[in-house]
Amino acid sequence: MNRIVPLILAVALFMENMDSTVIATALPAIAHDLGVGPITLKLALTAYMVALAIFIPVSGWMADKFGAKLIFRSAIVVFTIGSICCAISSSLFEFVGARFLQGIGGAMMTPVGRLVLLRTTKREELVSAMALLTIPALVGPLAGPPIGGFITTYFTWHWIFLINVPISVVGIILATIYLPEIETIKTAPIDYIGFALTSLAASGVVFGLSVISLPALPPEIGIAAVIIGVLCGGYYIIHARRHPAPLLNLNLFRKPAFRAAQTGGTIFRISTGAIPFLMPLMLQLGFGMTPFESGMTTFVGAIGAITTKFMAKRVFAAAGFRTVLITAAIAGSATTFMNAFFTPQTPHALLMFFLLVSGFCRSFFFTGTNALGYADIDNVEASQATSIASVLQQVSLALGVACAAFILEASTTLTGDHLSLGDFHLAFAVVALLSLAAAIPYIRLSKDAGADVSGHRKPVVVAAVAENAPVK
Repeated sequence: MNRIVPLILAVALFMENMDSTVIATALPAIAHDLGVGPITLKLALTAYMVALAIFIPVSGWMADKFGAKLIFRSAIVVFTIGSICCAISSSLFEFVGARFLQGIGGAMMTPVGRLVLLRTTKREELVSAMALLTIPALVGPLAGPPIGGFITTYFTWHWIFLINVPISVVGIILATIYLPEIETIKTAPIDYIGFALTSLAASGVVFGLSVISLPALPPEIGIAAVIIGVLCGGYYIIHARRHPAPLLNLNLFRKPAFRAAQTGGTIFRISTGAIPFLMPLMLQLGFGMTPFESGMTTFVGAIGAITTKFMAKRVFAAAGFRTVLITAAIAGSATTFMNAFFTPQTPHALLMFFLLVSGFCRSFFFTGTNALGYADIDNVEASQATSIASVLQQVSLALGVACAAFILEASTTLTGDHLSLGDFHLAFAVVALLSLAAAIPYIRLSKDAGADVSGHRKPVVVAAVAENAPVK
């Protein structure tokens, strides 16, 4: 495997994933400079996620039409321009608009990056490549808060965005030199009705859940947006069955491996989306840590995520996707459930140990899920598959934050008290039980599902050969 290709893609995706969370700790400073309240500025977070939701569905079609390498480099350029605009913003309107522009670039980076990887990587090397590509999605949200806190404390918040410029320049140069030219694929005219419906569906759900969980606007607006999104999603399903070349081909869900990967991955990702929201709040409000202290504590999960890369291929080859994914889902659920027992008196080393193991389990799960999801996908279907997977990823992450916020709100309402450590314990317990359900879609898969990608072969084959051998 040409390791430079997934490494270039991983660096770009790390920048995109980190930037989506890095401004969380800088919101008060940015809000002060722009003359607005921190809650109002959360619209900038929402604008970024809405842009992702709108433009991810069309990214696959654009990559097929104009070439994945060109679109990937263009995405980095758009993301960089958006970063510069964020740094020079002087009003709320300018900042929200700049974050939306950043989101357009980010929307193309993730699915097109996966598409480049699929079309340049041999099947038997896909697990190792996906292990590299999974790291940014797990490390980025963990690295964002401490890096954002450090930059804001010791420099100014503007550098959170300006630091993307040199990284982007290097990324574009490396992509130009090392990414192979990928032939364009003959595509049907764009499905404009499908684009409108998927845009309204995904952005409505993501925007609505964001407003409900981070109330910068009245909750009624969020609820209405979710309803509109769900209705448009339902109508798109009807539209896709009638259209000869729909924007997102839902027939891919007829493939068992793809269906299991997207279903299980979506459920598990809800838990992943909730944890970065719950853990810093619990450590700061319940344990009395500073934002920087909580960020450095949770960052240990990144170490667990990175170590997976060095053993993923051998583990999946030895045990197969089905066994490893079920085990990782159960172990990930158990380590998340342990958060419900943490108190300020818990030894710090023990807390960090479980965060480390949790990061390890989540990385194994997503490495396997990402690779399994493309095991039965051919080259023509790859762009559709990456777009669908990326849309579900954004919706599930937004749903995770909304779910966590709803549990906290419901718990405080029932107790009639202020937010306490017990409310966080309840939220972690519910999220852990939900993540356990991610194992269910994989139970019905055969033990050698995706064997061409994992390299796993059932021992029964060896036994059968031995049984048919002549007796001496």
